[in-house]
Amino acid sequence: MATLDLGIIGNGSIAALVDGGARIVWGCVPAFDGDPAFCALLSPTIGPGGDYAIELEDCVASEQHYIPNSAVLRTILRDANGGAVEITDFAPRWRHHERFFRPVMLMRRLRRVSGSPRIRVLMRPLADYGARIPDITWGSNHVRYLLSGFTLRLTSDVPVRMIRDALPFVLDRDVHLVLGPDETLTEAVGPYVRQAEERTVDYWREWTRYLSIPLEWQDAVIRSAITLKLCQYEDTGAIVAAITTSIPEAPHTVRNWDYRYCWLRDAAFVVRALNRLGATRTMEDYLRYLANLATFESGALQPLYGIGFETELTEEEVPSLAGYRGMGPVRRGNLAWLQKQHDVYGSVVLAATQLFFDQRLDTPGDATTFARLEPVGERAFELYEHPDAGLWEFRGRAETHTYSAVMCWAACDRLGKVATHLRLPERAAYWHDRAALMHARIMDAALDPERGYFVDVFGGHRLDASLLLLADLGFVAADDPRFIATVDAIGRELKRGDALFRYTAPDDFGVPETSFTICTFWYIDALAAIGRKDEARDMFERLLAKRNPLGLLSEDLSFEGEPWGNFPQTYSHVGLIIAAMRLSRPWRDAV
Repeated sequence: MATLDLGIIGNGSIAALVDGGARIVWGCVPAFDGDPAFCALLSPTIGPGGDYAIELEDCVASEQHYIPNSAVLRTILRDANGGAVEITDFAPRWRHHERFFRPVMLMRRLRRVSGSPRIRVLMRPLADYGARIPDITWGSNHVRYLLSGFTLRLTSDVPVRMIRDALPFVLDRDVHLVLGPDETLTEAVGPYVRQAEERTVDYWREWTRYLSIPLEWQDAVIRSAITLKLCQYEDTGAIVAAITTSIPEAPHTVRNWDYRYCWLRDAAFVVRALNRLGATRTMEDYLRYLANLATFESGALQPLYGIGFETELTEEEVPSLAGYRGMGPVRRGNLAWLQKQHDVYGSVVLAATQLFFDQRLDTPGDATTFARLEPVGERAFELYEHPDAGLWEFRGRAETHTYSAVMCWAACDRLGKVATHLRLPERAAYWHDRAALMHARIMDAALDPERGYFVDVFGGHRLDASLLLLADLGFVAADDPRFIATVDAIGRELKRGDALFRYTAPDDFGVPETSFTICTFWYIDALAAIGRKDEARDMFERLLAKRNPLGLLSEDLSFEGEPWGNFPQTYSHVGLIIAAMRLSRPWRDAV
Protein backbone atom coordinates (compact mmCIF):
# COMPACT_ATOMS: atom_id res chain seq x y z
CA MET A 1 0.00 0.00 0.00
CA ALA A 2 1.29 3.44 -0.94
CA THR A 3 2.23 5.72 1.92
CA LEU A 4 3.78 9.15 2.24
CA ASP A 5 6.96 7.74 3.78
CA LEU A 6 8.79 9.32 0.89
CA GLY A 7 11.92 11.37 0.36
CA ILE A 8 12.36 14.25 -2.06
CA ILE A 9 15.33 14.80 -4.34
CA GLY A 10 15.67 17.76 -6.66
CA ASN A 11 17.76 20.69 -7.82
CA GLY A 12 15.48 23.63 -8.65
CA SER A 13 14.67 22.32 -12.13
CA ILE A 14 13.19 18.92 -11.39
CA ALA A 15 12.03 16.99 -8.34
CA ALA A 16 11.17 13.36 -7.62
CA LEU A 17 9.80 11.36 -4.70
CA VAL A 18 11.53 8.16 -3.60
CA ASP A 19 9.93 5.54 -1.37
CA GLY A 20 11.61 3.53 1.38
CA GLY A 21 12.67 0.84 -1.07
CA ALA A 22 14.51 3.27 -3.39
CA ARG A 23 11.66 3.30 -5.90
CA ILE A 24 10.99 6.61 -7.63
CA VAL A 25 7.19 6.81 -7.57
CA TRP A 26 6.57 10.43 -8.55
CA GLY A 27 8.37 12.82 -10.84
CA CYS A 28 7.25 15.18 -13.59
CA VAL A 29 9.25 16.14 -16.69
CA PRO A 30 10.60 18.42 -17.83
CA ALA A 31 9.51 20.54 -14.84
CA PHE A 32 7.42 20.44 -11.66
CA ASP A 33 4.13 20.91 -13.54
CA GLY A 34 4.92 18.59 -16.43
CA ASP A 35 3.77 15.11 -17.41
CA PRO A 36 4.38 12.72 -14.47
CA ALA A 37 6.51 10.12 -16.20
CA PHE A 38 6.79 8.56 -12.75
CA CYS A 39 3.23 8.40 -11.47
CA ALA A 40 3.04 5.08 -9.59
CA LEU A 41 2.05 7.05 -6.48
CA LEU A 42 -1.29 7.79 -8.14
CA SER A 43 -2.05 4.25 -9.37
CA PRO A 44 -1.98 4.20 -13.19
CA THR A 45 -5.01 2.35 -14.54
CA ILE A 46 -2.92 0.93 -17.38
CA GLY A 47 -1.30 -1.47 -14.90
CA PRO A 48 2.11 -1.70 -13.23
CA GLY A 49 4.48 1.07 -14.21
CA GLY A 50 5.20 4.71 -13.72
CA ASP A 51 8.22 3.98 -11.54
CA TYR A 52 12.00 3.63 -11.54
CA ALA A 53 13.15 0.97 -9.10
CA ILE A 54 16.26 -0.90 -8.08
CA GLU A 55 14.85 -4.28 -7.07
CA LEU A 56 16.84 -6.56 -4.79
CA GLU A 57 16.00 -10.26 -4.93
CA ASP A 58 14.75 -11.67 -1.61
CA CYS A 59 14.78 -8.20 -0.07
CA VAL A 60 13.81 -8.36 3.61
CA ALA A 61 14.72 -4.95 5.01
CA SER A 62 15.60 -1.40 4.06
CA GLU A 63 16.91 1.71 5.75
CA GLN A 64 17.12 5.23 4.44
CA HIS A 65 18.64 8.59 5.30
CA TYR A 66 19.79 11.82 3.76
CA ILE A 67 23.47 12.59 3.70
CA PRO A 68 23.52 15.21 6.47
CA ASN A 69 22.75 18.77 5.40
CA SER A 70 22.03 17.79 1.80
CA ALA A 71 19.33 16.72 -0.63
CA VAL A 72 21.23 13.52 -1.45
CA LEU A 73 19.31 10.41 -0.37
CA ARG A 74 20.79 7.01 0.52
CA THR A 75 18.87 3.75 0.77
CA ILE A 76 20.28 0.39 1.86
CA LEU A 77 18.40 -2.74 0.84
CA ARG A 78 19.19 -6.06 2.55
CA ASP A 79 18.36 -9.54 1.29
CA ALA A 80 17.67 -12.78 3.16
CA ASN A 81 21.17 -14.14 2.40
CA GLY A 82 23.29 -11.39 3.94
CA GLY A 83 23.60 -9.37 0.78
CA ALA A 84 23.08 -5.61 0.77
CA VAL A 85 23.15 -2.81 -1.77
CA GLU A 86 23.39 0.94 -1.22
CA ILE A 87 21.49 3.26 -3.61
CA THR A 88 22.41 6.95 -3.67
CA ASP A 89 19.85 9.24 -5.35
CA PHE A 90 20.22 12.91 -6.21
CA ALA A 91 19.64 15.61 -8.78
CA PRO A 92 22.93 17.35 -9.63
CA ARG A 93 23.38 20.94 -8.49
CA TRP A 94 26.45 23.09 -8.06
CA ARG A 95 27.83 26.48 -9.00
CA HIS A 96 29.48 26.46 -12.44
CA HIS A 97 30.63 29.36 -14.62
CA GLU A 98 28.96 31.96 -12.36
CA ARG A 99 25.61 30.17 -12.49
CA PHE A 100 24.00 27.09 -11.02
CA PHE A 101 24.30 23.85 -12.95
CA ARG A 102 20.92 22.17 -12.36
CA PRO A 103 19.92 20.08 -15.38
CA VAL A 104 16.70 18.10 -15.77
CA MET A 105 18.53 15.05 -14.53
CA LEU A 106 18.40 12.36 -11.85
CA MET A 107 21.45 10.30 -10.93
CA ARG A 108 21.76 6.99 -9.10
CA ARG A 109 24.86 5.23 -7.81
CA LEU A 110 24.61 1.57 -6.73
CA ARG A 111 27.22 0.03 -4.45
CA ARG A 112 27.54 -3.49 -3.08
CA VAL A 113 27.68 -3.33 0.71
CA SER A 114 27.91 -7.06 1.51
CA GLY A 115 27.33 -10.54 0.07
CA SER A 116 26.35 -11.12 -3.53
CA PRO A 117 23.21 -9.03 -3.98
CA ARG A 118 21.24 -9.79 -7.13
CA ILE A 119 19.35 -6.81 -8.52
CA ARG A 120 17.50 -5.57 -11.53
CA VAL A 121 16.95 -2.05 -12.80
CA LEU A 122 13.25 -1.57 -13.40
CA MET A 123 12.70 1.56 -15.48
CA ARG A 124 9.02 1.98 -16.44
CA PRO A 125 8.07 5.59 -17.20
CA LEU A 126 4.61 6.30 -18.58
CA ALA A 127 3.40 9.09 -20.83
CA ASP A 128 0.36 11.35 -20.95
CA TYR A 129 -0.47 11.15 -17.25
CA GLY A 130 -0.11 7.39 -17.09
CA ALA A 131 -2.20 6.70 -20.19
CA ARG A 132 0.51 5.29 -22.46
CA ILE A 133 3.63 3.14 -22.37
CA PRO A 134 6.22 5.12 -24.32
CA ASP A 135 8.13 3.71 -27.26
CA ILE A 136 11.69 2.67 -26.48
CA THR A 137 14.88 2.82 -28.54
CA TRP A 138 18.46 2.11 -27.44
CA GLY A 139 22.09 2.56 -28.36
CA SER A 140 25.39 1.17 -27.17
CA ASN A 141 25.08 2.43 -23.60
CA HIS A 142 21.71 4.12 -23.29
CA VAL A 143 17.97 3.52 -23.50
CA ARG A 144 15.59 6.22 -24.74
CA TYR A 145 11.95 6.60 -23.66
CA LEU A 146 9.85 8.64 -26.09
CA LEU A 147 7.37 10.66 -24.06
CA SER A 148 5.05 13.26 -25.54
CA GLY A 149 7.18 16.27 -26.36
CA PHE A 150 10.16 15.06 -24.34
CA THR A 151 12.58 12.15 -24.59
CA LEU A 152 14.23 10.67 -21.52
CA ARG A 153 17.62 9.04 -21.96
CA LEU A 154 19.01 6.62 -19.39
CA THR A 155 22.78 6.30 -19.74
CA SER A 156 24.57 3.69 -17.67
CA ASP A 157 27.56 1.40 -17.28
CA VAL A 158 25.09 -1.50 -16.96
CA PRO A 159 24.75 -3.49 -20.20
CA VAL A 160 21.83 -2.08 -22.19
CA ARG A 161 19.96 -5.39 -22.39
CA MET A 162 19.90 -5.65 -18.61
CA ILE A 163 18.03 -2.36 -18.39
CA ARG A 164 15.92 -2.69 -21.52
CA ASP A 165 14.64 -6.14 -20.59
CA ALA A 166 14.79 -5.67 -16.78
CA LEU A 167 17.11 -8.68 -16.41
CA PRO A 168 18.53 -9.51 -12.97
CA PHE A 169 22.28 -9.45 -12.41
CA VAL A 170 24.74 -9.79 -9.53
CA LEU A 171 26.00 -6.44 -8.31
CA ASP A 172 29.76 -7.05 -8.07
CA ARG A 173 30.96 -3.50 -8.78
CA ASP A 174 29.67 0.06 -8.53
CA VAL A 175 26.98 0.90 -11.05
CA HIS A 176 25.99 4.39 -12.22
CA LEU A 177 22.82 5.60 -13.94
CA VAL A 178 22.11 9.04 -15.41
CA LEU A 179 18.53 9.87 -16.41
CA GLY A 180 17.98 13.10 -18.28
CA PRO A 181 17.30 14.73 -21.64
CA ASP A 182 18.16 13.02 -24.90
CA GLU A 183 21.73 14.28 -24.98
CA THR A 184 24.93 12.29 -25.39
CA LEU A 185 27.05 12.01 -22.27
CA THR A 186 30.53 12.99 -23.43
CA GLU A 187 32.50 11.39 -20.60
CA ALA A 188 32.62 8.10 -18.74
CA VAL A 189 29.44 7.69 -16.72
CA GLY A 190 31.10 6.39 -13.52
CA PRO A 191 33.51 9.28 -12.89
CA TYR A 192 30.82 11.74 -13.99
CA VAL A 193 28.30 10.50 -11.42
CA ARG A 194 30.86 10.28 -8.62
CA GLN A 195 32.10 13.81 -9.25
CA ALA A 196 28.52 15.09 -9.55
CA GLU A 197 27.61 13.52 -6.22
CA GLU A 198 30.61 15.10 -4.52
CA ARG A 199 29.86 18.53 -5.98
CA THR A 200 26.17 18.29 -5.12
CA VAL A 201 26.86 17.34 -1.51
CA ASP A 202 29.35 20.20 -1.28
CA TYR A 203 26.77 22.66 -2.65
CA TRP A 204 24.11 21.71 -0.12
CA ARG A 205 26.52 21.68 2.79
CA GLU A 206 27.73 25.14 1.83
CA TRP A 207 24.13 26.37 1.53
CA THR A 208 23.09 25.01 4.91
CA ARG A 209 26.29 26.26 6.53
CA TYR A 210 25.12 29.86 6.13
CA LEU A 211 21.60 29.35 7.47
CA SER A 212 20.88 31.24 10.70
CA ILE A 213 19.37 28.23 12.43
CA PRO A 214 18.09 28.05 16.01
CA LEU A 215 20.00 26.24 18.73
CA GLU A 216 17.38 23.53 19.15
CA TRP A 217 15.82 21.22 16.54
CA GLN A 218 18.56 21.97 14.03
CA ASP A 219 18.06 18.80 11.99
CA ALA A 220 14.34 19.47 11.61
CA VAL A 221 14.87 23.09 10.59
CA ILE A 222 17.63 22.28 8.11
CA ARG A 223 15.55 19.51 6.51
CA SER A 224 12.59 21.86 6.23
CA ALA A 225 14.74 24.62 4.74
CA ILE A 226 16.20 22.28 2.10
CA THR A 227 12.69 21.04 1.29
CA LEU A 228 11.46 24.61 0.75
CA LYS A 229 14.47 25.31 -1.45
CA LEU A 230 13.62 22.26 -3.57
CA CYS A 231 10.12 23.64 -4.21
CA GLN A 232 11.36 26.73 -6.06
CA TYR A 233 11.47 26.45 -9.84
CA GLU A 234 14.55 28.54 -10.51
CA ASP A 235 14.04 29.12 -14.23
CA THR A 236 11.37 31.65 -13.26
CA GLY A 237 11.57 31.97 -9.45
CA ALA A 238 8.11 30.47 -8.89
CA ILE A 239 7.55 28.48 -5.70
CA VAL A 240 5.10 25.58 -5.86
CA ALA A 241 2.81 24.74 -2.95
CA ALA A 242 3.80 21.06 -3.19
CA ILE A 243 5.40 18.64 -5.63
CA THR A 244 2.29 16.46 -6.09
CA THR A 245 -1.27 16.62 -7.26
CA SER A 246 -4.34 14.91 -5.86
CA ILE A 247 -3.11 13.32 -2.64
CA PRO A 248 -6.47 13.47 -0.80
CA GLU A 249 -6.86 15.56 2.34
CA ALA A 250 -8.56 12.58 4.03
CA PRO A 251 -9.46 8.99 3.10
CA HIS A 252 -12.09 8.72 0.35
CA THR A 253 -12.69 12.44 0.02
CA VAL A 254 -13.05 14.44 -3.18
CA ARG A 255 -10.75 17.11 -1.70
CA ASN A 256 -8.01 16.22 -4.17
CA TRP A 257 -6.24 19.22 -5.66
CA ASP A 258 -3.29 19.97 -7.91
CA TYR A 259 -0.67 21.94 -5.95
CA ARG A 260 2.09 22.13 -8.59
CA TYR A 261 1.55 25.85 -9.08
CA CYS A 262 2.63 29.07 -7.45
CA TRP A 263 0.16 30.42 -4.90
CA LEU A 264 1.24 33.97 -4.07
CA ARG A 265 0.18 33.38 -0.46
CA ASP A 266 2.10 30.14 0.03
CA ALA A 267 5.16 31.54 -1.74
CA ALA A 268 5.18 34.59 0.53
CA PHE A 269 5.18 32.31 3.58
CA VAL A 270 8.14 30.40 2.12
CA VAL A 271 10.05 33.61 1.43
CA ARG A 272 9.47 34.94 4.94
CA ALA A 273 10.55 31.66 6.55
CA LEU A 274 13.77 31.42 4.52
CA ASN A 275 14.46 35.11 5.08
CA ARG A 276 14.38 34.46 8.81
CA LEU A 277 17.04 31.82 8.25
CA GLY A 278 19.11 34.25 6.19
CA ALA A 279 18.50 32.50 2.86
CA THR A 280 17.47 35.57 0.88
CA ARG A 281 18.16 34.36 -2.65
CA THR A 282 14.77 32.64 -2.70
CA MET A 283 13.14 36.02 -2.05
CA GLU A 284 15.13 37.71 -4.82
CA ASP A 285 14.26 34.99 -7.34
CA TYR A 286 10.60 35.03 -6.31
CA LEU A 287 10.36 38.81 -6.64
CA ARG A 288 11.78 38.42 -10.13
CA TYR A 289 8.93 36.00 -10.82
CA LEU A 290 6.38 38.53 -9.56
CA ALA A 291 7.89 41.30 -11.65
CA ASN A 292 7.53 39.14 -14.77
CA LEU A 293 3.85 38.39 -14.23
CA ALA A 294 1.89 40.09 -16.98
CA THR A 295 -0.70 41.41 -14.51
CA PHE A 296 1.71 42.73 -11.87
CA GLU A 297 2.03 46.32 -13.08
CA SER A 298 -1.74 46.88 -12.88
CA GLY A 299 -1.87 45.68 -9.29
CA ALA A 300 -4.61 43.13 -10.12
CA LEU A 301 -3.51 39.67 -9.04
CA GLN A 302 -4.82 36.12 -9.21
CA PRO A 303 -4.34 33.82 -6.20
CA LEU A 304 -2.03 31.55 -8.20
CA TYR A 305 -0.17 31.25 -11.47
CA GLY A 306 1.70 28.58 -13.35
CA ILE A 307 5.43 28.24 -12.83
CA GLY A 308 5.92 29.62 -16.34
CA PHE A 309 3.63 32.63 -15.64
CA GLU A 310 0.54 30.85 -16.99
CA THR A 311 -2.67 32.65 -15.99
CA GLU A 312 -5.21 29.99 -17.00
CA LEU A 313 -4.95 26.74 -15.06
CA THR A 314 -8.00 24.91 -16.30
CA GLU A 315 -8.99 22.14 -13.91
CA GLU A 316 -9.83 18.69 -15.27
CA GLU A 317 -9.98 15.12 -14.02
CA VAL A 318 -7.44 12.57 -15.27
CA PRO A 319 -9.09 9.15 -15.78
CA SER A 320 -5.80 7.36 -16.53
CA LEU A 321 -4.74 7.68 -12.88
CA ALA A 322 -6.90 6.02 -10.23
CA GLY A 323 -5.42 8.12 -7.42
CA TYR A 324 -3.44 7.68 -4.23
CA ARG A 325 -4.43 4.22 -2.92
CA GLY A 326 -7.06 4.30 -5.68
CA MET A 327 -8.78 7.30 -4.07
CA GLY A 328 -9.56 9.53 -7.03
CA PRO A 329 -10.28 11.76 -8.69
CA VAL A 330 -6.87 12.88 -9.89
CA ARG A 331 -6.93 16.48 -11.03
CA ARG A 332 -4.74 18.50 -13.36
CA GLY A 333 -5.00 22.29 -13.08
CA ASN A 334 -6.71 24.24 -10.33
CA LEU A 335 -9.93 26.22 -10.55
CA ALA A 336 -8.77 28.55 -7.77
CA TRP A 337 -7.08 30.71 -10.42
CA LEU A 338 -10.53 32.17 -11.12
CA GLN A 339 -11.23 33.06 -7.49
CA LYS A 340 -10.96 36.38 -5.71
CA GLN A 341 -8.64 36.01 -2.73
CA HIS A 342 -7.79 39.46 -1.49
CA ASP A 343 -5.06 38.43 0.92
CA VAL A 344 -2.73 38.02 -2.07
CA TYR A 345 -2.09 41.77 -2.11
CA GLY A 346 -0.68 41.66 1.37
CA SER A 347 1.25 38.52 0.52
CA VAL A 348 3.07 40.26 -2.32
CA VAL A 349 4.01 43.33 -0.27
CA LEU A 350 5.09 41.25 2.73
CA ALA A 351 7.28 39.09 0.49
CA ALA A 352 8.98 42.21 -0.84
CA THR A 353 9.38 44.23 2.35
CA GLN A 354 12.73 42.82 3.48
CA LEU A 355 14.14 43.82 0.11
CA PHE A 356 14.14 47.43 1.31
CA PHE A 357 15.77 46.85 4.69
CA ASP A 358 18.34 44.06 4.23
CA GLN A 359 21.75 45.64 3.57
CA ARG A 360 23.29 42.30 2.54
CA LEU A 361 21.44 42.29 -0.77
CA ASP A 362 23.27 43.20 -3.99
CA THR A 363 20.28 45.11 -5.33
CA PRO A 364 18.10 46.33 -2.45
CA GLY A 365 14.72 47.91 -3.08
CA ASP A 366 14.66 51.58 -4.04
CA ALA A 367 12.09 54.24 -4.88
CA THR A 368 11.48 52.68 -8.30
CA THR A 369 10.80 49.28 -6.77
CA PHE A 370 8.51 50.93 -4.22
CA ALA A 371 6.57 52.69 -6.97
CA ARG A 372 5.97 49.33 -8.67
CA LEU A 373 4.43 47.99 -5.46
CA GLU A 374 2.08 50.92 -4.90
CA PRO A 375 -0.59 49.67 -7.36
CA VAL A 376 -0.75 46.49 -5.27
CA GLY A 377 -1.46 48.61 -2.21
CA GLU A 378 -4.12 50.55 -4.06
CA ARG A 379 -5.90 47.31 -4.91
CA ALA A 380 -5.61 46.19 -1.29
CA PHE A 381 -7.27 49.40 -0.08
CA GLU A 382 -9.96 49.15 -2.73
CA LEU A 383 -10.86 45.54 -1.90
CA TYR A 384 -10.30 45.02 1.82
CA GLU A 385 -14.01 45.31 2.71
CA HIS A 386 -15.22 43.27 -0.28
CA PRO A 387 -16.22 39.59 -0.09
CA ASP A 388 -13.80 36.98 -1.40
CA ALA A 389 -13.20 33.21 -1.28
CA GLY A 390 -10.69 33.60 1.54
CA LEU A 391 -7.40 31.83 2.05
CA TRP A 392 -9.24 28.49 2.42
CA GLU A 393 -10.57 28.93 -1.14
CA PHE A 394 -14.24 28.32 -0.52
CA ARG A 395 -15.82 27.49 -3.85
CA GLY A 396 -19.47 27.96 -2.91
CA ARG A 397 -19.56 31.20 -0.92
CA ALA A 398 -17.96 34.62 -0.67
CA GLU A 399 -17.73 36.72 2.51
CA THR A 400 -15.54 39.49 3.85
CA HIS A 401 -12.91 37.39 5.55
CA THR A 402 -11.00 38.88 8.46
CA TYR A 403 -7.69 37.40 7.37
CA SER A 404 -8.06 38.80 3.85
CA ALA A 405 -8.88 42.24 5.24
CA VAL A 406 -5.94 42.16 7.66
CA MET A 407 -3.57 41.14 4.87
CA CYS A 408 -4.83 44.09 2.80
CA TRP A 409 -4.12 46.29 5.82
CA ALA A 410 -0.64 44.75 6.06
CA ALA A 411 0.05 45.75 2.43
CA CYS A 412 -0.71 49.41 3.19
CA ASP A 413 1.02 49.34 6.58
CA ARG A 414 4.26 47.96 5.11
CA LEU A 415 4.19 50.39 2.21
CA GLY A 416 4.03 53.17 4.79
CA LYS A 417 7.05 51.75 6.61
CA VAL A 418 9.00 51.31 3.38
CA ALA A 419 8.22 54.88 2.32
CA THR A 420 9.44 56.14 5.69
CA HIS A 421 12.64 54.14 5.29
CA LEU A 422 13.15 55.57 1.78
CA ARG A 423 12.56 59.11 3.11
CA LEU A 424 9.44 59.68 1.02
CA PRO A 425 7.38 61.60 3.61
CA GLU A 426 4.39 62.32 1.38
CA ARG A 427 3.99 58.66 0.38
CA ALA A 428 4.62 57.52 3.95
CA ALA A 429 1.81 59.74 5.26
CA TYR A 430 -0.48 58.54 2.44
CA TRP A 431 -0.04 54.86 3.25
CA HIS A 432 -0.01 55.25 7.03
CA ASP A 433 -3.32 57.15 6.84
CA ARG A 434 -4.87 54.43 4.73
CA ALA A 435 -3.60 51.70 7.05
CA ALA A 436 -4.99 53.52 10.10
CA LEU A 437 -8.41 53.86 8.49
CA MET A 438 -8.43 50.16 7.55
CA HIS A 439 -7.28 49.10 11.00
CA ALA A 440 -10.12 50.93 12.71
CA ARG A 441 -12.71 49.50 10.33
CA ILE A 442 -11.44 45.92 10.70
CA MET A 443 -11.34 46.20 14.47
CA ASP A 444 -14.95 47.28 14.45
CA ALA A 445 -16.21 44.63 12.03
CA ALA A 446 -14.10 41.56 12.89
CA LEU A 447 -14.44 41.51 16.69
CA ASP A 448 -17.27 39.72 18.45
CA PRO A 449 -18.14 42.30 21.14
CA GLU A 450 -19.90 39.80 23.38
CA ARG A 451 -17.19 37.14 23.39
CA GLY A 452 -14.28 39.54 23.12
CA TYR A 453 -12.41 37.71 20.35
CA PHE A 454 -11.91 38.01 16.61
CA VAL A 455 -14.10 36.05 14.20
CA ASP A 456 -13.56 34.65 10.72
CA VAL A 457 -15.71 37.11 8.73
CA PHE A 458 -17.02 40.61 9.25
CA GLY A 459 -20.06 40.45 11.51
CA GLY A 460 -19.71 36.67 11.90
CA HIS A 461 -19.47 34.36 14.87
CA ARG A 462 -17.26 31.45 13.72
CA LEU A 463 -13.53 30.91 14.20
CA ASP A 464 -10.82 29.84 11.81
CA ALA A 465 -7.14 29.20 12.40
CA SER A 466 -5.91 32.13 10.30
CA LEU A 467 -6.86 34.43 13.18
CA LEU A 468 -3.83 33.00 15.01
CA LEU A 469 -1.66 35.12 12.69
CA LEU A 470 -3.00 38.53 13.70
CA ALA A 471 -0.21 39.17 16.20
CA ASP A 472 2.56 37.89 13.94
CA LEU A 473 1.33 40.26 11.24
CA GLY A 474 1.48 43.16 13.68
CA PHE A 475 -2.25 43.87 13.51
CA VAL A 476 -2.57 43.45 17.29
CA ALA A 477 -0.05 42.99 20.06
CA ALA A 478 0.45 39.46 21.37
CA ASP A 479 -0.54 40.61 24.86
CA ASP A 480 -3.76 42.27 23.66
CA PRO A 481 -6.61 40.64 25.65
CA ARG A 482 -8.61 40.31 22.44
CA PHE A 483 -5.86 38.26 20.79
CA ILE A 484 -5.36 36.12 23.89
CA ALA A 485 -9.12 35.48 23.97
CA THR A 486 -8.96 34.49 20.29
CA VAL A 487 -6.15 31.98 20.90
CA ASP A 488 -8.03 30.53 23.87
CA ALA A 489 -11.25 30.21 21.87
CA ILE A 490 -9.48 28.55 18.94
CA GLY A 491 -7.89 26.07 21.35
CA ARG A 492 -11.33 25.16 22.69
CA GLU A 493 -13.15 24.93 19.36
CA LEU A 494 -10.62 23.88 16.71
CA LYS A 495 -8.10 21.80 18.64
CA ARG A 496 -8.47 18.03 18.92
CA GLY A 497 -5.68 16.37 20.88
CA ASP A 498 -2.42 17.72 19.48
CA ALA A 499 -3.72 19.07 16.18
CA LEU A 500 -6.03 21.75 14.79
CA PHE A 501 -8.73 21.97 12.20
CA ARG A 502 -8.45 25.07 10.01
CA TYR A 503 -12.20 25.46 10.64
CA THR A 504 -15.02 23.14 11.67
CA ALA A 505 -18.03 24.63 9.88
CA PRO A 506 -19.23 22.66 6.83
CA ASP A 507 -17.92 23.92 3.50
CA ASP A 508 -18.61 23.06 -0.14
CA PHE A 509 -17.52 19.45 0.44
CA GLY A 510 -18.90 18.75 3.90
CA VAL A 511 -17.21 18.82 7.28
CA PRO A 512 -13.37 18.75 7.40
CA GLU A 513 -11.96 15.43 8.66
CA THR A 514 -8.23 16.00 9.19
CA SER A 515 -6.03 18.57 10.84
CA PHE A 516 -4.27 21.17 8.71
CA THR A 517 -0.64 20.93 9.76
CA ILE A 518 0.38 24.55 9.42
CA CYS A 519 -2.59 25.55 11.59
CA THR A 520 -1.19 23.41 14.39
CA PHE A 521 2.15 25.20 14.03
CA TRP A 522 0.34 28.57 14.03
CA TYR A 523 -1.34 27.60 17.29
CA ILE A 524 1.99 26.54 18.81
CA ASP A 525 3.54 29.86 17.74
CA ALA A 526 0.59 31.82 19.15
CA LEU A 527 0.78 29.94 22.47
CA ALA A 528 4.40 30.95 22.79
CA ALA A 529 3.60 34.55 21.84
CA ILE A 530 1.00 34.89 24.63
CA GLY A 531 3.29 33.41 27.26
CA ARG A 532 2.36 29.70 27.27
CA LYS A 533 5.79 28.64 26.04
CA ASP A 534 6.14 25.38 27.98
CA GLU A 535 2.82 24.16 26.63
CA ALA A 536 3.88 25.22 23.14
CA ARG A 537 7.22 23.39 23.39
CA ASP A 538 5.57 20.15 24.49
CA MET A 539 3.06 20.31 21.67
CA PHE A 540 5.81 21.15 19.16
CA GLU A 541 7.85 18.12 20.20
CA ARG A 542 4.85 15.84 19.77
CA LEU A 543 4.12 17.27 16.33
CA LEU A 544 7.74 16.80 15.23
CA ALA A 545 7.41 13.13 16.12
CA LYS A 546 4.68 12.83 13.47
CA ARG A 547 6.97 13.72 10.57
CA ASN A 548 7.75 10.86 8.21
CA PRO A 549 10.98 8.85 8.70
CA LEU A 550 12.95 11.38 6.62
CA GLY A 551 11.60 14.40 8.48
CA LEU A 552 9.08 15.51 5.86
CA LEU A 553 5.49 16.69 6.21
CA SER A 554 2.42 16.59 4.02
CA GLU A 555 -0.44 19.10 4.12
CA ASP A 556 -2.71 17.31 6.57
CA LEU A 557 -2.56 14.84 9.45
CA SER A 558 -5.32 12.60 10.68
CA PHE A 559 -5.91 12.98 14.39
CA GLU A 560 -4.28 9.56 14.75
CA GLY A 561 -1.15 10.94 13.05
CA GLU A 562 -1.38 9.55 9.49
CA PRO A 563 -0.24 12.01 6.80
CA TRP A 564 -2.66 13.11 4.09
CA GLY A 565 -2.69 15.81 1.46
CA ASN A 566 -0.12 16.91 -1.08
CA PHE A 567 3.52 16.26 -0.34
CA PRO A 568 5.88 17.67 0.70
CA GLN A 569 3.83 20.70 1.65
CA THR A 570 5.66 24.02 1.79
CA TYR A 571 3.09 25.45 4.23
CA SER A 572 3.84 22.73 6.78
CA HIS A 573 7.61 23.18 6.63
CA VAL A 574 7.22 26.95 6.92
CA GLY A 575 5.22 26.41 10.10
CA LEU A 576 7.89 24.14 11.53
CA ILE A 577 10.66 26.69 10.90
CA ILE A 578 8.75 29.65 12.36
CA ALA A 579 7.69 27.74 15.49
CA ALA A 580 11.18 26.34 16.07
CA MET A 581 12.77 29.76 15.84
CA ARG A 582 10.35 31.22 18.37
CA LEU A 583 10.59 28.32 20.81
CA SER A 584 14.30 27.51 20.72
CA ARG A 585 16.56 28.48 23.56
CA PRO A 586 18.99 31.23 22.49
CA TRP A 587 22.50 30.36 21.33
CA ARG A 588 23.97 32.10 24.35
CA ASP A 589 22.62 29.23 26.47
CA ALA A 590 25.03 26.87 24.69
CA VAL A 591 28.04 29.13 24.33
